[in-house]
Amino acid sequence: MKVGVFDSGLGGLTVVQAITKNFKGAQIFYIADTLFAPYGQKSKEQILKHSIDVTSFLIKKHDIDVLIVACNTATSAAIKYLRQEFPKLIVIGTEPGIKPAMQNSVSKRVGVLATPATLNGEKYQLLLNKLSNEHKVDVFEQACEGLVEQIEDGKISHKETFSMLSSWLKPMKNNSVDTIVLGCTHYPLVSDLIKEIMGAKIQLIETGSAIAKRLENLSLQNGHTNNGELSIEVFYTGEIKKDMINMILQDWKDGGKIVVRDINE
Repeated sequence: MKVGVFDSGLGGLTVVQAITKNFKGAQIFYIADTLFAPYGQKSKEQILKHSIDVTSFLIKKHDIDVLIVACNTATSAAIKYLRQEFPKLIVIGTEPGIKPAMQNSVSKRVGVLATPATLNGEKYQLLLNKLSNEHKVDVFEQACEGLVEQIEDGKISHKETFSMLSSWLKPMKNNSVDTIVLGCTHYPLVSDLIKEIMGAKIQLIETGSAIAKRLENLSLQNGHTNNGELSIEVFYTGEIKKDMINMILQDWKDGGKIVVRDINE
């Protein structure tokens, strides 16, 4: 099985890392779309056109069977249209884990960290409105403008990153938030900083494992036997911090080879 995955940078590799834990017998083609980053500051129309272009490339170049949109912002802007445009493709999107957060919260106060585009997106707003009618939970939203860029620049433990997060998380801490949704695939990379600021008991909800499980289920339904080797190729459209790739995928138990190259090669 050939699986295409794309994100605005290396954050979507947190999804790939979750996939490597149980998924076998496949080729993963990952696009770190740093030339067009950050998605969160682009218009819906720009993201939609670009998502269609990236998907078309993955189909033409690598003949993918599955597409994973490893980005909340791109999912919100484009997932419905990608499924219409490519009906033969298995298309899996990413959305903030608001439902499990609301179910798991003891204080009934949930925080959401996301990009401005995700928080303002129709998909997120519809999901939030639906769940708010089902659960009596106070939701504290925070648009984390600039955090993706900090992570992409390798400044995961940097004092500036800590300062940004401290400022954003202070209202959540003061309001006894006990569960935080990481509404961007980059944000699990700063989980340790968030726990340091909020306290070790904070629950962090990320979506990588849920996407991996969805991939496993849908692929099995389509005849995938889930055995054999797994290979990963990482392509980049602009500058990246290559050392971050091994850092994110360091727990890949198969220890398979990861090929990294410019998308134009």
